[in-house]
Amino acid sequence: MQLIATALVCLLLAGMWPQEVDGKSMHVSSSNCCFRFMERKISPQQIHCYRNTSSTCPYGGLIFKLKGGRETCVLKKGRWIQSYLKYIKPCQPKRI
Repeated sequence: MQLIATALVCLLLAGMWPQEVDGKSMHVSSSNCCFRFMERKISPQQIHCYRNTSSTCPYGGLIFKLKGGRETCVLKKGRWIQSYLKYIKPCQPKRI
């Protein structure tokens, strides 16, 4: 009987174990982080939309979704990038 009670307590504790720390997942998807960045200027006509990299990524940047479906990463600090953000719209979040 004590073995069953111990097993139940362990199951309850495992179910209550926090899955996230500080509201952020410990797993960082590589599709939300950039490790190499485009350095040359991209034509604004090629850019469909943009999204920010995850706040848990080692480098802050933007991911530009290009018209052909490809994606490329750029650093936020570039002067040409700041001017593009005034008229390029953010990407819509994916629906699940």
